[in-house]
Amino acid sequence: MLSDDGVDFLMQMSWVKQFNSIKFGKSGHSALRYEIGLCIKTGNICWDNGPFEPGMYNDNMIFQMGLAGMLEEGERVEADKGYRHSAPEHIRYPGWLEPPERAAMTQRVRCRHETVNKRMKQWNILRAAYRHDMLKHQQVFGAILALTQLSIENGEPLFQVEYLD
Repeated sequence: MLSDDGVDFLMQMSWVKQFNSIKFGKSGHSALRYEIGLCIKTGNICWDNGPFEPGMYNDNMIFQMGLAGMLEEGERVEADKGYRHSAPEHIRYPGWLEPPERAAMTQRVRCRHETVNKRMKQWNILRAAYRHDMLKHQQVFGAILALTQLSIENGEPLFQVEYLD
């Protein structure tokens, strides 16, 4: 009962292939990638994994190395098409053998997830190119993740989704 997505955060550094993220345009920019999982029923942040170099690890690879191993048999997560080559026993993505009446419901789940990604980037340290010690980026990300979760619980809740498994 999770939605899962990868999100990239810009880094202020010279271009290095392993850090190149195409999520910031065709030519790409240096970034770090994290995986975030949300509870579909509550919208709470339940999982994070990272950082990863976007030029070396796509969302699917990160999922396989982390969350996929934590799921029980038959347990699936909602994700975007970037996960379509992942383990079919663990992923539901747009167009995945779902009846049309489920499409709007699952799209709403993915939209809510993008709302959390956007809230993370409302903090300037993650919106602008990160210019500090790269080794501390994970601590900054963790702090912003905790603040985002607290804002969901105390005053800025996410919109609800109706989800039928």
